[in-house]
Amino acid sequence: MKENPLMPPSHPLREVIHDEVHARFYEPLDAPARASWLALLSPREAIERERELVVELCRRHGREAPPPEENFFACDLGPFRLRWERHNEFSTWAFFVNDGPFRDPFADPPINQAPLDWLGKLPGETIAAIHLALESRDMPERSLEEIEALFAPHPFVGNAVSGGDGLVWTDFRVHDDGFSRFLMREVDLTRRQAGRLAQRLFELETYRLLALLAVPLVRELMPELNELETRLNDINDEMAGITEQFAASEREQQLLAALSDLAADVERLSSYSGTRFHASRAYASLVDKRSGDLRPVRIPGLQTLCEYLGRRLDPAMRTCESQAERLEALSTRIHRTGSLLRTRVDVALEQQNRDLLSSMNRRADLQLRLQQTVEGLSVVVISYYLTSLVAYLLRGVDEAVGLPLPVNIAIGMAVPVVVGGVWYALRRMRARIERKAEHTD
Repeated sequence: MKENPLMPPSHPLREVIHDEVHARFYEPLDAPARASWLALLSPREAIERERELVVELCRRHGREAPPPEENFFACDLGPFRLRWERHNEFSTWAFFVNDGPFRDPFADPPINQAPLDWLGKLPGETIAAIHLALESRDMPERSLEEIEALFAPHPFVGNAVSGGDGLVWTDFRVHDDGFSRFLMREVDLTRRQAGRLAQRLFELETYRLLALLAVPLVRELMPELNELETRLNDINDEMAGITEQFAASEREQQLLAALSDLAADVERLSSYSGTRFHASRAYASLVDKRSGDLRPVRIPGLQTLCEYLGRRLDPAMRTCESQAERLEALSTRIHRTGSLLRTRVDVALEQQNRDLLSSMNRRADLQLRLQQTVEGLSVVVISYYLTSLVAYLLRGVDEAVGLPLPVNIAIGMAVPVVVGGVWYALRRMRARIERKAEHTD
């Protein structure tokens, strides 16, 4: 895109998002025409292999290969027209031919024009395979019996589309060749209308099948969800039955461990099924959108395509939604139970801590009393030894120079002085230690 000097600079993504609406156009159809459609589930990494196969097919038919990094390509290869489109988890391959009027619309389908060895290289697994035939208004009209024979032995549905400008019949069944069938008839359709209508029918069937991919998963999950709910109910019942306080804390911790295992199982199921459930909801909404885009008009005596899909697809989607909600509700219940159980465990631990602190206080008080007792004994012992030293001192002095008092009287008078001094010194020492401890705290 060239920059206009009269305009401010363009956003770097302006051209990309502007061209997005034109990136994947539908294929106009000139009646009579026939088409084959394949939708293949494949990982995102398969896109490079798909591009290589598109390039290979173009070279086989002498056509210019598509530019690299493209996710969409359409080209007239001569015997047929190819339309390839890559989506997030699947890719579609459409083959179109205009080979004139036909009597049997599903004999020799367009996909037979593609090289067999090339078809065998397509990556992925088939999720939708469709043959579509578009009759022109100039071709003889078919009776209901003839249409019924095309879809035999299955009953078919049909209605007018685009406000009555076209007719569509199908049975939504997979026939012996592995393809389902759509028969269209032009009433007053332009080539562009016919192309849009064919594309909507292809997408309608593809998105319907992709939406239903969650149904087998739901059936697989139901027994496991029942088991998980039973385990949660058992935990709740056992929580309600715990009455003995001395055993509550240990048993509640065991229940909390069991609840953690249960939560891990639920998270595993959520991660395993969540993506599929979300994708199915998105595909189901696209089915509703494409059904509305058909603008159906009832054909007397026939059930319409939208009625048929609604009666079968809606219950399946509701079942998927109910199981997704059930899984989410189970996760919420586990969270509430876990909160309650953790609260009970915390209360029990606080009770144990309070009892432990009370025991520690009693022990500290006992230690204080013992310490005071030992302190009193220490005064006696220290005073005894000091008095003995004083006695030795007084006897030595008396022998050397003599004392004005008898030695025994002097020793007796020294005892109260020694005891008082020892007691006072120990008190001062303890007071100094306590002040230091308080300052440190």
